[in-house]
Amino acid sequence: METLKHWTRDWKYPTTLLCIYGFFSTVKPLEPFLIPFLTGPDKNLTIEQVTNQIFPVWTYSYLAVLVPVFLLTDWLRYKPVVVFQCLVLFSTTAMLLWCNGVLEMQAMQFTYGVVTSCDVAYFTYLYSVVELKHYLKATSYCRTAQLLGYTVGSVLGQILVSFELMSYDNILVFTLVLTGIALIGSILLPMPKTSMFFHQMRSARGETDGEGHVGTEEDIQSDGQKGGVELDGAKRQQQIPEVSAECDNTSAKSSKTGRTNESNLDFLQCFSSRTLLVWSAWWALATCGYNQTVNYVQSLWDYVEPSSNFTVYNGGVEALSNLFGAAAAYGIGFSSADWSRWGEVALGALSALEGGALFAMVFSANIWVCYCGYIIFKSLYMLLITIAMFQIAAGLNMERYALVFGANTFCALVLQTIITSVVVDSGGLGVDIVTQFTVYGTYFSIIALIFFLSGLYTTMCRKPETETQREYPEEMFKAEDDAQIIIGTKF
Repeated sequence: METLKHWTRDWKYPTTLLCIYGFFSTVKPLEPFLIPFLTGPDKNLTIEQVTNQIFPVWTYSYLAVLVPVFLLTDWLRYKPVVVFQCLVLFSTTAMLLWCNGVLEMQAMQFTYGVVTSCDVAYFTYLYSVVELKHYLKATSYCRTAQLLGYTVGSVLGQILVSFELMSYDNILVFTLVLTGIALIGSILLPMPKTSMFFHQMRSARGETDGEGHVGTEEDIQSDGQKGGVELDGAKRQQQIPEVSAECDNTSAKSSKTGRTNESNLDFLQCFSSRTLLVWSAWWALATCGYNQTVNYVQSLWDYVEPSSNFTVYNGGVEALSNLFGAAAAYGIGFSSADWSRWGEVALGALSALEGGALFAMVFSANIWVCYCGYIIFKSLYMLLITIAMFQIAAGLNMERYALVFGANTFCALVLQTIITSVVVDSGGLGVDIVTQFTVYGTYFSIIALIFFLSGLYTTMCRKPETETQREYPEEMFKAEDDAQIIIGTKF
């Protein structure tokens, strides 16, 4: 019994539960076959309805709720948002199973936008209950759990569909069971006592239990009982004067104001660095194009080779793209390249390859070329986003990294919303899928040209920018920590 109590107070306990949640919530066998499911006899929707009316709702809802969810996540101390995300994911799967028609599917996409916006709670929760020295291992475990979940879901979906072991409806029922297991894991997570912005008091004092656990409500209560500091109401009033309470209130208000001003100053200081600004700009631009490509690639595949006439291998392709992308991103961690000098040139050159892969998918009219082009495109993005994360995160403390991450994600979503409303949405141009991917290929080609020319100018005409000494150098992120990043796709 004592061993169990000790384990529940160790950093491995919340990490294990979070890994369970991360795995089961990302196993989605139907996701690679969403277009065949929606356009098939189950839902009987047209490809134009799915592409131009249903899918754009996800982008709009994601942008609309991102900022409120980001603030609520910190204020509620992460766990309630993790549980809420699982509940909304369960309802999204249920709506996909039992609802029909364009309006119902649009509502489903709205709820999935809420699910995606809650992704921020996954790792911020982890960093609130795990001590700094265990960040690397804990992050690696949770990233691996997510990647494994996506890969297992894709492979499992391919097997179930190819061998006709389950119908699409039964696959969704199976997904509901998996989501239920994830919900149990999220409920069992211990409640953090601290957060990055709204609840900093304990972490600011540096109070940890010495075993890698920063502090949960249960820890605080048990520590208080052991130290004999629990008093009844009368004794507490006798020992703490009213003047002291007023001073505490004033101090708390000034502390909150100070933290707000400090956050604003941190935000401005972060983007005062040209290096960080360049990598953040690429992050936002490329993530926008990546999300658009991943969200609508199944429509292109179905156009090139209709699923009614061909045994689709979408699940296998998604699994391979995840594995190749993770391998490429992990391998870059062993590179000795001077990214501060050659980073912009690499961004330009590899972004050009991404654009070339998209053009090959569009103009080849061959499903196997489309599959290979998608694997190349996704692998290159995973590689570059890992380098970008390392360049941005190196030397930043967690609060500053969260600010930069949030700003980059928000900018990417704003750009994505503009492209969706103008190019994809039926209320805008509402172009066909071939024209859409021609636009995406051109988009990445422009990104490549801008960063390649900028990189050449920086390399030839200027000395490499020296790295400014930043605060908290001990909180550096290794590149392989973020090697397995998975951006939310259409569900």
